[in-house]
Amino acid sequence: MENEVAESEVQKLNLNVDVDVKSSCERHVKIEISREDVDRYYDKEYDELLQNAAIPGFRPGKAPRKLIEKRFRNDVNERVKLALIQDSLVQVDEDEKMTPISEPTFDVKAVVVPTEGPFIYEYDIEVRPTFDVPNWKGLKLEKPVRDFSSEDVDAAIKRIQTRYGSLEDKDSPAETGDYIVSKLVFELDGKVLSQAESETIRIRPTLTFHDCSIDNFDKLMKGVAPGDVRKTKLTLSDEAVDENLRGKEIDATFEVSGVKKLVLPEVDADFIRSLGGFEDMGDFRDMVLETLNRQLEHEQQQTARRQIAALLTADANWELPPRLLESQATREYQRAIYELRRSGFSDEQIIRQLNFLRQNSKATTEQALKEHFILEAIAESANISVEDIDYETEIALIAAQSGESPRRVRSQIEKEGSLDVLRNQIVERKVIRMIMDSAEFTEVPYVMEELDEEAVDRAAGSVEETIPEVSEEEAKEAARAAAETNK
Repeated sequence: MENEVAESEVQKLNLNVDVDVKSSCERHVKIEISREDVDRYYDKEYDELLQNAAIPGFRPGKAPRKLIEKRFRNDVNERVKLALIQDSLVQVDEDEKMTPISEPTFDVKAVVVPTEGPFIYEYDIEVRPTFDVPNWKGLKLEKPVRDFSSEDVDAAIKRIQTRYGSLEDKDSPAETGDYIVSKLVFELDGKVLSQAESETIRIRPTLTFHDCSIDNFDKLMKGVAPGDVRKTKLTLSDEAVDENLRGKEIDATFEVSGVKKLVLPEVDADFIRSLGGFEDMGDFRDMVLETLNRQLEHEQQQTARRQIAALLTADANWELPPRLLESQATREYQRAIYELRRSGFSDEQIIRQLNFLRQNSKATTEQALKEHFILEAIAESANISVEDIDYETEIALIAAQSGESPRRVRSQIEKEGSLDVLRNQIVERKVIRMIMDSAEFTEVPYVMEELDEEAVDRAAGSVEETIPEVSEEEAKEAARAAAETNK
């Protein structure tokens, strides 16, 4: 009997499959499972019950089958249905050579296995588009390079001081670089869309929110003093959470209650010890230089990726369905957080990048998906895989930058259900490195980022999140972790 059960488990189903190609990534699949297979699955379930079920008045294995069928019909129906669906889905993916990128969409509870005739069910699924793997060898790329000077290290130390500085009231009017404490009110035709009672904002040329940006913010706030009110208009992005507000011009009011200046801490022995137990200035500066080089490596990776993606996706004119882009936006968002955390970027750098992603979600997600499909296909052709040590290394890098233990970082990633995001990130990085190893590089100067943009971690057009699955608390937690870079 055991051999018969084992044989039935590996026996292929007799399927009639109809695949309707709705778009490059969308498929509607109709599956018909023969009655013979349905009966075979029922026989397997009931044979196991006949041997093991405890029925009052009967010794194990001696109860009549009809009694077993009557008593366990509902449970067996559910187990057979789920087994048939699971096995048929796997078989269809293999036989039809589909590479799913999402779970099948259908109501399993509404599916019923008939008492007679074949079992038929239908579902929608998103799959990786089919394409020829483009030639990736010998690409001509530019590579940003820089030998960091003592002045670069000084500037980086000043940015660290900024993160640990304190704000003090300023008697004179505000200037660029100062901070305002302000109530924010965002309105459309006199109706309040969102507001914040008190937000501390640094005055810089550009101010970004989740769903919009204000250019010339420094000019708007020039000379502002407590009690002043400044107003401007801004346009919500096409990715605003409320579809009815996308592209709308709204009114923004800043009711300034305070102006503050930043007082930097002195870089002395106590300060550097508080950041991570550095015993002398030489060790501290070495750490800062190491962080700069890691961020340069990140920029080299991103620059190479952008160029590689542009070259490899030039002919990728696939139509990506909106539902797919919406579902994948969260993954792109999480990937960006992990990338920035492992590379030691500051809290404000992370929030600025996340605001950019929110405002350009569709375009960035669409490009990222096309890149992923092609890089994944190259990985398969080159037999690139992810090992346990790869996860451990990646998690250790994130932990080192966040000041947390690797165990805690892994637990957080698993809790978020984001191990597959980490896996994709590792695969893509391996492929990019392989492509870079065969590429021809022209070195170009790496220009350090100018801090001319201030980012506020909130939406102007709504109190809701653009991407609900990644909460505001998650973004702040990522930012706080990154702020501990130097521990």
